Amino acid sequence: MDDIFSFGKFIADKRKKLGITLRGMAAELGIAPAYLSDIEKGRRYPPDMDRLIQIAKILKLTEDEKHTMFDLAGEGKNTIAPDLPEYIMSSKKVRVALRKAREVATEEDWDEFVKKLTEKGGKA
Repeated sequence: MDDIFSFGKFIADKRKKLGITLRGMAAELGIAPAYLSDIEKGRRYPPDMDRLIQIAKILKLTEDEKHTMFDLAGEGKNTIAPDLPEYIMSSKKVRVALRKAREVATEEDWDEFVKKLTEKGGKA
């Protein structure tokens, strides 16, 4: 967990930019300041999805920043970003598509797919 841009560093940087103290944020999250400090220093895994949502609200994260936080949280636990499993498991078609993509999709295929979805009204 010594990544240059880790989950903990991301959270600490955002917190400090907003002028929120470690103690203040820990109190809002209902956790001990030492626990939050350990998360920020990479000594503990990122928290569960409910706390991640609380963190996003406290830090006033944009959608893109929230996605970055989820990705970093997943990487911090060496697993998939925590906002994705529920969506993946909600549809057999999604699971089939991901398995097929794993077999044959190229980066260009994914670029084209994201572009199509973005044109449909989503964000890249």
